[in-house]
Amino acid sequence: MSFANLSLRCRNSRLSGYGPVLLFVAMLSVVSTGCQWAAVGQNVEGTRRFAQGDFLGAANRFREAIENDPNNPDGYYNLAATYHSQGIKSGNKAHLQQAENFYNQCLDRDPNHRDCYRGLAVLLTEMGDSEKSFRLLEGWVGRSPTSAEARIELARLNQEFAQRDKAKELLTEAVELDPTNQRAQAAIGQIYEETGNREQALICYQRSLRQNPFQPQLRTRVASLQRTVGPATPSLTPAGGTRVVNAPEVKVDIR
Repeated sequence: MSFANLSLRCRNSRLSGYGPVLLFVAMLSVVSTGCQWAAVGQNVEGTRRFAQGDFLGAANRFREAIENDPNNPDGYYNLAATYHSQGIKSGNKAHLQQAENFYNQCLDRDPNHRDCYRGLAVLLTEMGDSEKSFRLLEGWVGRSPTSAEARIELARLNQEFAQRDKAKELLTEAVELDPTNQRAQAAIGQIYEETGNREQALICYQRSLRQNPFQPQLRTRVASLQRTVGPATPSLTPAGGTRVVNAPEVKVDIR
């Protein structure tokens, strides 16, 4: 499993209006919100520095974000992703151990943090412990029986290890849980394409694009398939699918 395109996250927080509460309580709320907004700015600055290759500067900004908003999982995730990327590039095992520690702190605060599960699973695999990666994601699926995302990530890992039947099964379950999940449709389409079923792959890719048209790489794939198999026709075959793990991603997700 390879590591690429680390994408960092920065979650925005919203101010809310105050009712007739005590002035002291309101003041505490304003202070808390101010710290959260400071953390947002520090996460944004950290992602900018990370994109420039300034890992030390990025890590410092993410630490400041954690200090200002210690309950926001994204700060821990961003710091983990930074150490992860730096550790892989330099071969520094201490950085990889720090990355694992911060990934776990992120999950302590958000037990369903999709990007964190992905990053940690990739890290464990890169450190030679793929069994632990599987246990991690299988545990998430077990604790979150209604989560399509948990199944998608476990399917990505299975596909990475050439376990396509298991990946397809998980993706089908993901689509049953969330029929509008474009990641699942695209991923199962990839499995169909890899196994030679281009017609079904095209159908799944087009379903994914209907849910999210802003997937340029998938549009290119669809155009290529249409030249070889023609326009897709409706199929009775259920499409479940997730994007497979070619690499973990760390997204700059500002909301």
